[in-house]
Amino acid sequence: MTPDTSVTPDARPKRMWGSAPLLAMLAAWQLAAMALADPMLPSPTSVGALLVREALHGPLLYHLAATLGRVAVCFTLAMALGTVIGFAMGASERTNHWLDPWLQLFLNLPAMVVAILAFIWLGLGETAAIVAVTASKLPNVVVILREGTRQRSRDLAEMARAFRFSRKSLLLHLVLPELAPYLLAAMRSGLALVWKIVLLVELLGRSSGIGFQMHVYFQLLDITYILAYAVSFMAVMQCVDSFLLRWMERHVGRWQR
Repeated sequence: MTPDTSVTPDARPKRMWGSAPLLAMLAAWQLAAMALADPMLPSPTSVGALLVREALHGPLLYHLAATLGRVAVCFTLAMALGTVIGFAMGASERTNHWLDPWLQLFLNLPAMVVAILAFIWLGLGETAAIVAVTASKLPNVVVILREGTRQRSRDLAEMARAFRFSRKSLLLHLVLPELAPYLLAAMRSGLALVWKIVLLVELLGRSSGIGFQMHVYFQLLDITYILAYAVSFMAVMQCVDSFLLRWMERHVGRWQR
């Protein structure tokens, strides 16, 4: 018996249409580079060739690994601390009253200022870089989780008390599923924010990483190298978002249904 494929949409046209904007952008970039014929706007083919050469024979992979390590550490710290603080502020008006002024201060404090102060107070080391990036990302997570905690269902909370849920069961089967969409929103927005701040911190005070390399080639006014290193990291972050975070998003959608 042959399977009925008439109602099953073909995934290949969707993938082709999904890549169409990227291909159009690359084509426009290539045409503009050919029309201008200016070293200030290298073509995507020259940037791609340099990227491959740097990955195979240059220091690109070393600096990419250094940046990804900082992103992973800062992202994890910001999500863990922000989730705890945001939940506490959303669950307790007294806690929110005392912590909200600090939250507003850090929300409006530019990442550049945080990075400069961290390097001055803690020195030009890895600790200062981690603290600067984590402190810049933390308020974003706190705000999202605070609002998520405030939106929790009172009926479900009453049911949990009536059935005498243990703390573990309450956390695993009630709190986390309710907060899952907010956690995912904090993760998606936070990842985009963290890697941008990491590049800034590396540019200001580190001797490794994509940001450091971009600073070196900025001083040399080498646009091709700057774009090659930038594209390499942006591609990795896009893969993380497309494959990991969207996979998590689908699982959150299953719980909501």
